[in-house]
Amino acid sequence: MLSEISVLIVGLIILIVGGDLLVRGASSIALRSHISPLVVGLTIVAFGTSAPELLISIKAALGGSPDMTMGNVVGSNICNLGLVLGITAMIAPIMVRPDSIRIDWPVTMGSSLLLYYVVKEDVSMIKAYEGAIFILFLVIYTVFIIRKSRKETKAKISKSEGLDIPKASKSLWKDVLLILAGCLGLYFGSEWFVGGAKEMAGFLGVSERVIGITVLALGTSLPELVTAIVASLKKQTDLALGNLMGSNIFNILSILGITSIIKNIHVSDQIIHHDMVAMLLLTLILFPLMIYKRVVGRIAGAFLLCLYLVYTYTVII
Repeated sequence: MLSEISVLIVGLIILIVGGDLLVRGASSIALRSHISPLVVGLTIVAFGTSAPELLISIKAALGGSPDMTMGNVVGSNICNLGLVLGITAMIAPIMVRPDSIRIDWPVTMGSSLLLYYVVKEDVSMIKAYEGAIFILFLVIYTVFIIRKSRKETKAKISKSEGLDIPKASKSLWKDVLLILAGCLGLYFGSEWFVGGAKEMAGFLGVSERVIGITVLALGTSLPELVTAIVASLKKQTDLALGNLMGSNIFNILSILGITSIIKNIHVSDQIIHHDMVAMLLLTLILFPLMIYKRVVGRIAGAFLLCLYLVYTYTVII
């Protein structure tokens, strides 16, 4: 058991480091090419921070473990809105920006409903052409956000504000090496992380769905959790809500979109009728919490955290 946990932890660390190296190298090259920090933040940084989840999902799907793929994405979305947002709000109340109500929440809910509709109507399967539709919606959403942000201000990064966008380095070779090292880290990290998760599932005698929903989802949400806690302690939570919902949108449209194009994803009935319903309900419950006084306070945060714990308990038992 200790060996499985060790492989899992080492794989997760290498994944996180690999994603960070990829972001730094790619961002530096983009900035040197005079691409604005706004575009870098909304494209390269957003993609790079989701790269670990993407590699895990692809690796799991190709390895014949679709429950891990879906469990990772759906579980991460639930973790973002329940655990991460709940803890963040309990540390410091989160002011709700108008864009979070007008844009972020509707797109988050719409993406979740689209996913649910696709798997319900297409015999529990996400096919390649449906994945392409997900990617198309993501491109439209990203272009819309970039154009909107540019109109509002050229000085701020808007949606990408608060993300760690490195400055351009002085050496192109250094950037290339960072990208290569990042890609290698993502490859081997995902290999070990998924492999450790499969071995743990076998050792504990639980389904791959349970491991995907709990261990993989929590592990890949750790960077968001740490970032949110640090932001809360610094009283800089105004963008936390929008960033977390943006992560959920990206998880569905990008990760499942790309993975299903590579290989059709089978979705089990348990994930459809239990986990995806829980994701939809949590997203729906979040809306009245957002519009009430335009603040997600400590009581609301504790409520969201309790919902996450109750949901996790129902998955494990």
